[in-house]
Amino acid sequence: MVVDNQHTTDENRPGIVFHALSDATRRDIFRLVLQGEHSVSDLAHRYPMSFAAVQKHVAVLERAGLVTKQPRGRERLVRGNIDALREVDRLLEEFATLWRSRMERFGEVLTEPDEGENDAPDRDQEGSRGPDDDRGE
Repeated sequence: MVVDNQHTTDENRPGIVFHALSDATRRDIFRLVLQGEHSVSDLAHRYPMSFAAVQKHVAVLERAGLVTKQPRGRERLVRGNIDALREVDRLLEEFATLWRSRMERFGEVLTEPDEGENDAPDRDQEGSRGPDDDRGE
């Protein structure tokens, strides 16, 4: 994933990307610009917030490498970075693979017989009360 922030390393990139996508407005902006480029002005007209607020959202997405901005005359056109989306997909697939493996193992553990299961005493014979127990308490 290409990120032009000099302080971003591969190690902290996922945190930056997921932070950028944690906000509903930024996710919506990202969806829009993946479908086609939009000027920051056009994006600002779509949301009940100031132009500056939308600019900040775009800056967060840009810092994460999810969008790029290209100047065209007086406007700045925002485009989605499909490679960044693929990277997000790859990260999520890693997590999904890890959890699928854990859930499969969990299922295996649940179906394995307990060790010493045949040696365990019958609870009814070891002092638990049955329906015919007449210990007059």
